[in-house]
Amino acid sequence: MAISALMPVYPRCGVRPVRGEHCHLIDEDGTRYLDFAAGIAVNLLGHSHEGLIGAIQRQAAELMHVSNLYGSPQGEHLAQRLVDLTFADTVFFTNSGAEAVECAIKTARAYHQHEGNLDRFELITFNNAFHGRTMATISASSQEKMHKGFAPMLPGFKYVEFGDLAAVEAAIGPHTAGFLIEPVQGEGGIRVGSQEFIKGLRALADKHDLMLVFDEVQTGVVRTGTFYAYEQYDLAPDILATAKGLGGGFPLGACLATEKAARGMVAGTHGSTYGGNPLAMAAAEAVLDAVANEEFIAEVRAKGERLRGRLEQFIGNYPELFEEVRGLGLMLGLKMKVEPRPFMQHLRDNHQLLTVAAGDATLRLLPPLVIGEAEIDEFFEKLSAGAADYVPENAG
Repeated sequence: MAISALMPVYPRCGVRPVRGEHCHLIDEDGTRYLDFAAGIAVNLLGHSHEGLIGAIQRQAAELMHVSNLYGSPQGEHLAQRLVDLTFADTVFFTNSGAEAVECAIKTARAYHQHEGNLDRFELITFNNAFHGRTMATISASSQEKMHKGFAPMLPGFKYVEFGDLAAVEAAIGPHTAGFLIEPVQGEGGIRVGSQEFIKGLRALADKHDLMLVFDEVQTGVVRTGTFYAYEQYDLAPDILATAKGLGGGFPLGACLATEKAARGMVAGTHGSTYGGNPLAMAAAEAVLDAVANEEFIAEVRAKGERLRGRLEQFIGNYPELFEEVRGLGLMLGLKMKVEPRPFMQHLRDNHQLLTVAAGDATLRLLPPLVIGEAEIDEFFEKLSAGAADYVPENAG
């Protein structure tokens, strides 16, 4: 059989969206789905946000791409907004989360090697992490399924157990450049780093002059109820990778860093043909216009608390299916007692509810941040119906 025109690397399902309306997707046959996947935490403003659409349309009519050989008033303005909103002093724009993490890895290494410490190149990362699909980012991830077929992995990464501070300290050696961590593991099962653990990483980084690198590709841009999740730990990283929600659906990522951390990132050390293009900058400006204010952020926190509270009540009705509720803000997970993927498929195919399966037997709930009470009520109607008529594959 001939290979498909789209390289068959995705096990695509039968849902084929052609249109979006707020928090719903419409299939080519007209079926409506409640979207609690949001493009895997990307479409934070839903699917038809007038501010985002208008900004992209206006910018597309003016200027889409010029390359980084020229000055970028659009990039300078957005970078300054991000600097003003975060710990960072400087920003590099990318097209994706994986590229943002790549830049973060390079920045962490360059910090040491710029000073002549050529042996400090190794980042300590964590089991069940997901950092992207490039060679460096799969090498930074300990998951064998991501490594298969692409050996050998790139050197420079050491894996330890997520949450085990003693193991981190024991892993520090003469080659260590820093730590790369998701404050909440997304693909790994919505596992939230404890206050003690994350603060302990910051203390170890300070003690040994190491870079604390946060991968906030999934947790960032208000998803967890603060602009970035690091704020909830009352500390700041040295370097942070962000993407997904930053463009609201338009491809965009960024690597944020302090002046100290970025000292090795000088002219000629890094680049991107499309990174920071005017169209992407316009999309992100519209996203920040909508979400980067305390009223919106407080609403996300409140919606996250209401959703979590109702979920904790709900799972008690189905103790054979659900174990616990995890997460922060509107990045929530249902730890299940059965495999989550068949249940995800059941909700999708029989109740028109879109969710995302994750590791550690967890079902991810990643709705647009603009959901209202009507969408939350609809979600519970569909989830309740799905749980009531679900028969696990191994039942009986």
